[in-house]
Amino acid sequence: MPYQNRRSAYTNFILLFVVIKIGLNLCAMSHFGFHRDELLHLALGDHLDWGYKEVPPFIALLAKITTTVFGSSVFAARIFTTIAAGSIVWLVGSITVELGGKMFAITLACLSFIFAPAFVASDYLFQPVVFDQLWWVLCVWLIIRYINYHSPKYIHLLGLVIGIGLLTKYTMGFFAIALIISLLLTKQRKMLWNRHVFIAAIIAFVLFLPNLIWQFQHNLPVITHMKTLQKSQLNYIKPGDFISQQILVNGIALFLWLVGLGFLIFSFKLRKYQFMAYAYLLVFVFLLEMSGKNYYLFGAYPMLFAAGGYGFERWIKIKYTALRAFVVILFTVPNLLLFPLVLPVFPLNTTLALFRYVDKHVSMFRFAATWEDHKLHPLTQDYADMLGWEEMVAKTAKIYYALSPEERAHTIIIADNYGEGGAFAHFGPMYKLPDVVCMNSSFALWAPADINPKTLIYVSDDCDVSDLKPIVESTELITKVSDTLAREYGTGVFLMKGVKPAISPLYRQNLKQKLEK
Repeated sequence: MPYQNRRSAYTNFILLFVVIKIGLNLCAMSHFGFHRDELLHLALGDHLDWGYKEVPPFIALLAKITTTVFGSSVFAARIFTTIAAGSIVWLVGSITVELGGKMFAITLACLSFIFAPAFVASDYLFQPVVFDQLWWVLCVWLIIRYINYHSPKYIHLLGLVIGIGLLTKYTMGFFAIALIISLLLTKQRKMLWNRHVFIAAIIAFVLFLPNLIWQFQHNLPVITHMKTLQKSQLNYIKPGDFISQQILVNGIALFLWLVGLGFLIFSFKLRKYQFMAYAYLLVFVFLLEMSGKNYYLFGAYPMLFAAGGYGFERWIKIKYTALRAFVVILFTVPNLLLFPLVLPVFPLNTTLALFRYVDKHVSMFRFAATWEDHKLHPLTQDYADMLGWEEMVAKTAKIYYALSPEERAHTIIIADNYGEGGAFAHFGPMYKLPDVVCMNSSFALWAPADINPKTLIYVSDDCDVSDLKPIVESTELITKVSDTLAREYGTGVFLMKGVKPAISPLYRQNLKQKLEK
């Protein structure tokens, strides 16, 4: 069957898996609350610009559209991520068909993607991660389409996707380089020697240029951010840890993507698509060398799932229906057991009971509730990052409105970290609070140039404001975040009165340091 006819024949079949993915995400969209990163990204939407200290501008634009069109609920915030996740499923199925796969291959590839812990956990929160994955997979699909049909439009669209990808997450940069090198290593290198690739490069550069200019105007904060990340997190990632994480993150689907990698390298039938295997290996080695986080590589796995589905379909002929059904179950059920541990499909109390059961009876899954502090907790770190935010804002509002109108007129609320800043940006208007002052992360970009308060309400994540005591007359710890399940548990809310003028130069100095980093 010609490629075009084959693709049309499987359109509705692939859509079934898209519906499954979207349906599962919908089950989890409103449980718990906003993740700290989501609160940051939503806040970016209120300050649209061509760049930010930790991310390019694409997520901020989506945040603005989300709050304008869909509203400010948790459900609304996750609509675009759910659409993106469903789109990746569509592309996995479509790539499988382009490689020559049929219904069994599509089923295996799509279900493996849908239930792989890596993608269950990363494809529902309002973060750049899922969109980064989408652009990576779309790049691969466009190259395959060009190889199969030789239409220049796919090369032009590739430039568009790379440009948007760079505006989403800078990891698109090294994936694009890996794609170019991998094509040079195969017979498909000939596709690089035509004017359409040059046009695509111009499209990508023009799209990325505003962010590039913004970076230089702001002293290249992406470099500073990466250096900080290297010191605070990446230096602690050992090569062995990175390798073991890549083995574990997709659960039982490990065996599918390994088969896909092998078929792409050694199968004569897939020789036209060898670049996919080389691109994966190049990014893998690069991240291994750079001590990259494990999720940086996630976008490269969907294409391997597609190739793995094709490989198993070649091995297990259609007459072995029972064996095919067993293989589908084998690659689905084990990961399904992990599902509630990485996607909040159940209410909080049910999820807690599940984690208690896992802790007691299935110790091999305890890693899910082990945080960056290497300690075991009642929930995953991501789940804990969704709790306690409104409690914190509500308690702060109670303190604020206990002040006299004269005191409130000269009161500033300061938050230590971007999660707290995002919580006040989101929930603060509901409680009629003034704009929060935060110098962490991108909040420093729109922080006031100077402050001269008489009273401070200080939200301290380490419950320590001893460094400010010399410049205030009185300090009182009024309350703390009391939700023991929240990562912000114990965050203190301090009332500081009689603030001295010395706070102004101290604030300006700190803000200058934050903006220069």
